[in-house]
Amino acid sequence: MGPTLAMGLNGAGVAATVGQAVPLVFLLGLLGVGLVGYGFWRLTQHFHHAGSVYALAGATIGPRAGFFGGFALLGAYLAFLVCTLAATGVFAHAFLHALGVRSTGPWVAVAVVAALGVTLLNSRDTRLTARTLLVAEGIGIAAMLVLAVVVIGRTGTGSAPRHQTFDLAVFTPGAASWGAIMTATVFAFLSWAGFEACASLGEETDDPKRNIPRALAGSVLLTGVLYVLMMFVQTIGFGTDGAGVRQFAGSESALVTLSGSYLGTWFSLVVAFTAVASAFAAALSSSAAAARMVSALARDGFGPAALARTDPATGSPTRALWLCGAVAAVFTAVMYGVGTSAFDAYYWYATIGVLCVLVVYAVAGVGVIVFTLSRRGHIPRRELVIPLAGLGYLCFVFYRQSTGQSAPYTYFPWIAAAWCATGLAVVLLAPSLARRIGARLTSELNGGQGGRQEQTPEPPAADSMKVTP
Repeated sequence: MGPTLAMGLNGAGVAATVGQAVPLVFLLGLLGVGLVGYGFWRLTQHFHHAGSVYALAGATIGPRAGFFGGFALLGAYLAFLVCTLAATGVFAHAFLHALGVRSTGPWVAVAVVAALGVTLLNSRDTRLTARTLLVAEGIGIAAMLVLAVVVIGRTGTGSAPRHQTFDLAVFTPGAASWGAIMTATVFAFLSWAGFEACASLGEETDDPKRNIPRALAGSVLLTGVLYVLMMFVQTIGFGTDGAGVRQFAGSESALVTLSGSYLGTWFSLVVAFTAVASAFAAALSSSAAAARMVSALARDGFGPAALARTDPATGSPTRALWLCGAVAAVFTAVMYGVGTSAFDAYYWYATIGVLCVLVVYAVAGVGVIVFTLSRRGHIPRRELVIPLAGLGYLCFVFYRQSTGQSAPYTYFPWIAAAWCATGLAVVLLAPSLARRIGARLTSELNGGQGGRQEQTPEPPAADSMKVTP
């Protein structure tokens, strides 16, 4: 998820929309993502499969819904891969600027090198790399918390650089309308988007019925507390007046800027370096998730069979990894070629990815509702209110993001819809393909080499777990 990445970039877009009410937007985002995350948390207690939503929806609603959800998820992961590569370029340039280097070269060079790096690392046993990046991310989180203490302390004692003040009014709408606040939650979703990616490692994780749900819950709750805190810190750190809001909204690396103002250049260098590592780690995760989705679809009959092949030593889907890396590198090069800045490329592809994710999360929400009503698991029916509320929230956010926007953001819902419609067209126009995928998915869920469903002790429930193609 890359908390340092999310906190360094995602607040600016929200500030430009709602002014000082940024922390309120992220608090609402935490509540909304919590409603959505419930469905994944419940379903991963019963299913674990490399296809994530593809398998979860296929096992609960049916194979066609599973294919549709998986196709939408693939679009989200590919968009996130492009945007995190662009973010790596943003933070790399911020780090060089903090060092005093003014001629940093084209951002696309950093993005393409990062695409090659994440592909190579994901093609091997990435445990050492993942641990190294976790250490760097941990340093970044620690640095954010130090910055939070300093900003809160200085604004509370009247010693801030521009005499900014400690102001809890940022948790109210202020001058922003509720419509604008709900529209801005799409950027809050961007910060959590990808929390479900760990579900795609269900076949490679020890005790997945325990560890995958724990990872899902932890990724939402722990980062949620951090996000709300840091958005509060950044808002009061820049200032809640017009000048502060404009500076926050125009900052391409808000944490680096605040670190320089409140603690000095040396601290901004620490934050900038960990931000580069965070963006690279997020790209690493997006690459791994996208490739595993491609591999899962190919394994179940959609796409060339070669894309389903894995390295015998590491288990990584190497061919799918190289395909996803090449696609992302091409799109970043196209963005640079048409004159798009790295900051804009990040926000554009992030928005497309979030819109696809909203569709994916809606499919998962329907899946947990169907699974609960089917009585195939042990989910109390009284809990249905949670996924239903989540579905309502997702529909409202998608509607708000699809109306009243200015170009180019008016185009992004259509792009996401076109991608999802392509997946739907495949399902409707190629029923034999859907049946073949359903048959293979059913075989995998009932003891094959792929995903597996938890067996319940009651014999009737065990019989009812079969999925009809």
